[in-house]
Order: sequence, then structure tokens, then C-alpha cells
Amino acid sequence: MYSSLKRFLIGKPLKSTELGEQKLTKLKALAILSSDALSSVAYGTEQILLVLATVGTIAFWYSLPIAVGVLILLVALILSYRQIIYTYPHGGGAYVVSRSNLGINPGLISGGSLLVDYILTVAVSVSAGTDAITSAFPSLHQYTVEIAIVFVIFITILNLRGVTESASVLAYPVYLFVLALIVLIGFGMYRIATGQVPADVHTPVGTAVSGITLFLLLRAFSSGCSALTGVEAISNAIPNFKEPAAKNAATTLVMMGGILAALFSGITFLAYWYGIAPKADETVVSQIAADVFGRNFMYYFVQGTTALILVLAANTGFSAFPLLAYNLASDKYMPRMYLMRGDRLGYSNGIITLGLASIVLIIAFKGETEQLIPLYAVGVFIPFTLSQTGMTLKWLREKPEGWMGKMLTNFLGALITLTVLIILFLTKFGQVWSILIFLPIIVFIFHRIRNHYDDVGEQLRLNPSETPEKIEGNVVVVPVAGITKVVEQSLNYAESIGDYVFAVYVASDHESEIQMKEKWEKWKPDIRLVTVSSSYRELTRPLIRLINMIEAKAEENDYTVTVVIPQFITKKSWHNILHNQSSVLLRTYLLHKKGVIVTTVPYRFKK
Repeated sequence: MYSSLKRFLIGKPLKSTELGEQKLTKLKALAILSSDALSSVAYGTEQILLVLATVGTIAFWYSLPIAVGVLILLVALILSYRQIIYTYPHGGGAYVVSRSNLGINPGLISGGSLLVDYILTVAVSVSAGTDAITSAFPSLHQYTVEIAIVFVIFITILNLRGVTESASVLAYPVYLFVLALIVLIGFGMYRIATGQVPADVHTPVGTAVSGITLFLLLRAFSSGCSALTGVEAISNAIPNFKEPAAKNAATTLVMMGGILAALFSGITFLAYWYGIAPKADETVVSQIAADVFGRNFMYYFVQGTTALILVLAANTGFSAFPLLAYNLASDKYMPRMYLMRGDRLGYSNGIITLGLASIVLIIAFKGETEQLIPLYAVGVFIPFTLSQTGMTLKWLREKPEGWMGKMLTNFLGALITLTVLIILFLTKFGQVWSILIFLPIIVFIFHRIRNHYDDVGEQLRLNPSETPEKIEGNVVVVPVAGITKVVEQSLNYAESIGDYVFAVYVASDHESEIQMKEKWEKWKPDIRLVTVSSSYRELTRPLIRLINMIEAKAEENDYTVTVVIPQFITKKSWHNILHNQSSVLLRTYLLHKKGVIVTTVPYRFKK
């Protein structure tokens, strides 16, 4: 049943030789890896206006110079990450750059920040998409969390089906969203040019605003920088591109930057010119579309495509998180399960982990996007800063041909992103302070995982100078619950491997103990039966006490103790709930005993 459901949801397994077919073209990669950055157009302008609204609508004209500052930062990031793509064509992005040029801990800080950021990407994108839906259908507001969870499950399953398939599905909504906003911006500009929009609905640029401060403007700028999240995803996912991978990734990055700049500029200008103010129950894009088109088909087309891309923007996280987890696992800082490809050749464990973590986050924050965005922005600007700093040091150390221009580009990127990071901490410390706690914890966990793998490697490594311990003999203990075919099979196996074989029976009363001894003498008189009384009807503890005694005796004679555990295997998995699992508990405990070998002898039922 499980296998059939799995095949229905994610499809038939793919051969390893089909991996090349799972690579992305530039157009598909633009859809799957740029959806996060492009979707931020839907809330980037709104975040600026939310801050300026604390002073009043008269301050909304400041959104224009703030948007120019965001665009300057975007250009710096695009140029910087383009260099990273060509310098580190195997992917890994900020983690690999920081680790290679700044050291292990800066690399782990980048990696940890990005892992958290990709979880936030999914939570923020899905929550924002849900907001777009509830703006168009207010009656659904009370089901925000449930709708968001359903979307996460859908995207998780979509990604488990493979990179190419998810990209094929995602390409249509992404390009429809771009088309919808181009039409919205174009028609909105046309109405402005033809004088259909009253000139008094917005404050003229340059109007003096009492109460405006540099601190508030910096806060608004840092909020607007949320529109730049997701820019780094392409540099992390270079291995997903068709050859030449680096060139295709760099081209896709520039395409994404151009589209993002055009859409963000257009939406910000329309929001200013139309005098849009943020509302609790309706997004800024929804208000612009309503003013430009009215509540007609085009309005719902814009809202529908916006909701789709906001939800599907989570796919950027699903594309980048598994690859980053793979890089960290390759360096032994994350569990090795993240190195494994699933049935559809994707890194399924990373995909499932991301889906579950984002659902937990959505439930914890009750799907409220505004509470997540500041932490989301900080999580991405830390690796931004570290990667640009790392590239600057790389050019200074290596000084290849044309290094000065490359160094200045990365230095400018590092300076701007560091400035934004400082602004985020100064202006929104109350919302982002938690990163100062959980990020060191994540780095500590990374080191603990690496130490474990180092210890395991040291213990498993062959040493020619060491003489391996010789086994003089084997004492085999077989716990039995009665006289059955399962026990018979286990005893036959025990006799084939052991020098001494003991069967152990735990009796709950004296009568059952006598009956068992009598039956045993008739059935297997050549194998010694040891009975243990258990007045409290326990099975595991009496067995373990006896095994400990046998182990102590065997150790004196350099004998090994093997416990052979009989276990029947039911034909259907649900049948297991009809039987006790005492053998599982016993095996679990004994596996941690240093001097005991544990063997399970299965007996499979046919019906």
C-alpha cells in the first residue's frame, strides 16, 4: 500500500543514467530558481510603505529614493554573484566561498544562515501567497494556516517528483506572473500618461515631512531590501544547470536581475503615484490592480498569478536547500543521509526536511508574514556579506589578471551588504535578536556532527600495527517464548555458529516453568534450557540480567557472546500491531552492549 501511494505521488524511480535529463535549461531555471526573488516584488514595496506609514501618507514619496537605493544594491549583488558563479562553478554559493576564503566558522555561519533562510523562504512565500488569496476572498482569512500547510505539502510532493518536472510545472505561473505585472505596470503608466489618475492623490516629491528621521528612512530601506532575498539561489544551484553550467547560470542570474529591477521599480512607482497605503486585509499589489483595472477579470488575473508565484516561490528554497545540505554533508557537517538521491534523482531527504521545518514555522508564527520577513532578510544578508568579503580577500591574495576590477566589485558588494545588515540589526533588533542565539547553536551542532564523523572514521580505520582480537569461542543465547517453528529455526542457526548454546525461558509462575522444562526435555534434550523466574511478568530485564552473567563468564575464557533473537515477520505490516514487540526492545538494548553480538533470525509468515 505504501509503495503504491509513493508511486502515485512521486512517480516511478529513475535510473542513475537519467541524471543528465534532469538538468535545467535557462528558461526553466529562471522559473524555478528566480521565483523567490521575483515574488518579493509582491511585498517589497509594501514593506517600505509599512515603515513610512508610521509618519503618515505624506512620507510616501520617500519610497522612490529608497527604491533607487535597493536597485543599486541589486546591481552590486548581481555583479558579485556573477563572479562567484564563474569562480566556483560546482555550486555551494556563500557557504563554499566563505569556507574557502575566510575559514571554517565563517563558512558554517553562511551555511547555517542559508539553511534557516531557505526554511524562511518557504514559510514567507507560502504565507504571502495565502495573504494574496485572502485579499481577494476575505472569507478565507480564518483558514490562513491550513491553506499555507496544504500549499507546502503540494510543493514538497512536486519537488520529490524531480527537478525537471517541478520546473515544467512552475514555469507557467512564473511567466504568467511576469506578464500580469508587465500588463499592470504598462496599463497603469498609460492611465497616468493620459491624465486618468488625479494628481492630488499622492504627495509631491520633495515635500517637507515633519517627524521623518534618518533612522526611520534606514529602517524603511532595510525593509525594502527584502525584495532582494533569493538572489543567491542561482549560485547555490549551478549543478542543476545544463552544460555549460556556469555560463547558463550567469546568464540566468542577469535575466533575473533585469526582470526584478523592472517589476520592483514599476510597482513602487505605481504605489506612489496612485497614493496606495498599506492595509491589514489587502495587499498593496491588490490595491494597485483594483485602481488600475477595477474588480474585473484582469484584477483577479493579477491576484491569481501573484498568489501562485508567492506560493511557488517557495520552490527556490526546495531547489537550493537540498544542494546546500549536500555540500555541508559532503564536508561532514550534516548527516550523511543528505548525500543520498531519492527515487527521482533529487535529494529527497533535504526536500522532506525543508517541507516539515517550514510547516512547523508557519504554525508557530500563525502564517503572519510580517513577523517572518525581518528575520528572513537578516538570514540572507549575513551570507551576502561573508561571501562578498571572502571574494574580496581571494582577489587580494591571488591577484589574477584583471583582479582589481573584480576585487572592487566584490568590495563594494561587501560594503553595501554589511551596511544593510547593520541597519537591519539597529532598526529591527526586537524582531531579529533570536538569530544571535540560534545561529551559534546551529554552528555548534555542525561541529558536533563533524566531531562524531571524525571519531567514527578514526575507530573504523585499519591500523597495521594493531593486532586484532582473536575469538576463542562463541557462546550463543537464544531467548524462547515456547516451542514453535520460529524457535526451532533459531536454535538450528545457533548450533551452526556456536560452541555452546543456551535457550533461555522467562517464566511468570512456577507452574509454567515446570511445564516448559518437561516439554523441552522431550523436544530438545541436547540443548540446555535455562529458566528464569519473573514474578512481575517482565521479560526484558530478567533476560538482560542473565545475559550479563553469561557475558561475564565468557569474558574470562575469551569467548564471545551472541544473542540470537527469534522473530516472525507478518505478511502485512499492519499485522504487527496485533503482536507484542518484546524482541525489538531486547535487540535495541543489547545493540549498545559492548561485549554482545546480536543476531535476528526472521521467520516469515505466508498468510
